Amino acid sequence: MVKEIVTPIFQFGTSRFLQAHADLFVHEALPAGNAVGPITVVAISGSAAGRARLQALARDEGYPVVIRGLEKGLRVEYEIGVKSIRRALDAEVDWQRLATLFAEQAEFVVSNTTEAGLTISPDLFVDLTGDPGPAPAGYPAKLLVLLAKRFAVSARPVVLLPTELVQRNGDTLKEVLIALAKRSGASDALLSFIAGDCVFANSLVDRIVSSAIEPVGAIAEPYALWAIERQAGLRLPCRHPAIALVEDLERIERLKLHILNLGHTVLAQCWMTDRLRPDLTVREILELEGYRNLPTEIYGSEVVPGFKARGLEQEATAYVTTTLERFDNPLLDHRLSDIAAGHLIKVQRRVGGFLRWVPQERREQSPSLAKILSTVDQNADRQSVVQ
Repeated sequence: MVKEIVTPIFQFGTSRFLQAHADLFVHEALPAGNAVGPITVVAISGSAAGRARLQALARDEGYPVVIRGLEKGLRVEYEIGVKSIRRALDAEVDWQRLATLFAEQAEFVVSNTTEAGLTISPDLFVDLTGDPGPAPAGYPAKLLVLLAKRFAVSARPVVLLPTELVQRNGDTLKEVLIALAKRSGASDALLSFIAGDCVFANSLVDRIVSSAIEPVGAIAEPYALWAIERQAGLRLPCRHPAIALVEDLERIERLKLHILNLGHTVLAQCWMTDRLRPDLTVREILELEGYRNLPTEIYGSEVVPGFKARGLEQEATAYVTTTLERFDNPLLDHRLSDIAAGHLIKVQRRVGGFLRWVPQERREQSPSLAKILSTVDQNADRQSVVQ
């Protein structure tokens, strides 16, 4: 009889980002004994692309991650064969097996399910009685059922590390699960397990992963960060130079969301509005006349002054410099079509969130950002009327 592989880390999402971020970190930490163990990766969307990646993710030979770009001013390019994933499951097809393995083995949960992935419909209800039936729709519902199964089998708490680009993503995921559990008639004991025993970490991830390698793998920049906010009971799945424990995540979140991410979204808005070439990249749009100075101008006249009003001028100025260098990476092809995915939500969080965060008088001095937010909101209203 073949012994079952033990994977203390369960990852929900097969994105190329996680392949070049958390999966790569665990791979690099394992040989030195700095990781708790390998990963089970779970495809939750049921898409054909997700199933195709699954077939290649857990191969013994691993998958390639190519690092390309500038590191301390020098051009670097090298390939890493990532072998941290030992099992790959489809949440729909392998639901019963996933529930059993999660209940028995999970110590850490990592997720990256898009910025809308932590939301639920107001009328969603899941069955928490007995053994799990068919997989419910959506990541939060699936996770709630898995945690209920875990509680029934052993009641051993887990550490949850969402990496979705949602402010205070750990708190957000916890609130969604508690609301869904209450609506679904969860017992007080299960609610206490989720809210009091399990640890929901707020974290922020930062790495440009520009393109996929088929059937699995990714091309990424050298820069990488996984900032995780300290809290009681927090444990980490691995130790790695790119993982930073911080006392307060908000400063780092604001810098990334309202500088790097905001700049990407501004360029994506230009790409969509002006109907530029479909495969245009960040580097290429900044080589076109009329666009080259756009990020610099918006950062200088609207974004950095907003950070200054919040007492963060020095940090923002330094982060802008780093961001512009990353935009100019000569070895990375970061397509604007990828950045434009989920554009409405991104504009509301990155641009609208910035305008809500800065003082009122500063908000009135951000005409370019206000125009982008207004244009996108108006288009969304028109689309909702048509539908």
